[in-house]
Amino acid sequence: MPPAPRYRRVLLKISGEALMGGRDYGIDPEMVNRVAEDVAQVHAMGTEICLVIGAGNIFRGISGAAQGIERATADYMGMLATVINALAMQSACEKAGLHTRVLSAIPMATVCEPYIRRRAVRHMEKGRVVIFAAGTGNPFFTTDTGAALRASEMDCDALLMGKQVDGVYDADPKKVDGARRYDRLSYMDVLSNDLRVMDHSAISLARENNIPILVFSIDAPGEFAEVVAGRGRYTIISEER
Repeated sequence: MPPAPRYRRVLLKISGEALMGGRDYGIDPEMVNRVAEDVAQVHAMGTEICLVIGAGNIFRGISGAAQGIERATADYMGMLATVINALAMQSACEKAGLHTRVLSAIPMATVCEPYIRRRAVRHMEKGRVVIFAAGTGNPFFTTDTGAALRASEMDCDALLMGKQVDGVYDADPKKVDGARRYDRLSYMDVLSNDLRVMDHSAISLARENNIPILVFSIDAPGEFAEVVAGRGRYTIISEER
């Protein structure tokens, strides 16, 4: 019998890079399928789930702008890349036995539904996994901000950040020996110390709506379910330490 979940409804934010697996670019089907299995495990616990996926494995707007593409255009290109990742994840989730819907902030009726808040809520109430694509639909906003926005709109109990490290550190633990790991942080700790968890507008939005942020390793199989059950290894960011 699956463990009792601590949260009724969560949003899982995954970076595009997490979908690369061991590749240098693009989508690793094995990694996508494994993440889908993790989602199915949490769904079986009775938690309602929505997802936001980044685009760094395909195209990153800021990098495109740095290479000479006009910033707004580069950001729109990044939004389209998130739709590609969302469709890949939808296919994997359905293979894992989950009913899944992709809702895009940029309407593209041929491949997915347009984002309508009440429709998204209804999908989750019916037990479907909802994947939000195309960020906020506006340039100059990251998918982190899109995740905080959707978590607020969906009245989520928590925003889970699936990273390639097991929490928040004061430096990149893959590059700096002895980097300090935090178990708990306040929103203001993250903002004042400029910890690179997510961008400041996303942190501020989560703080305003009192949504705790849990940072854990998406590379560890089954860790998503452990964190939702209140176990596992993660850093929690909330109003108080």
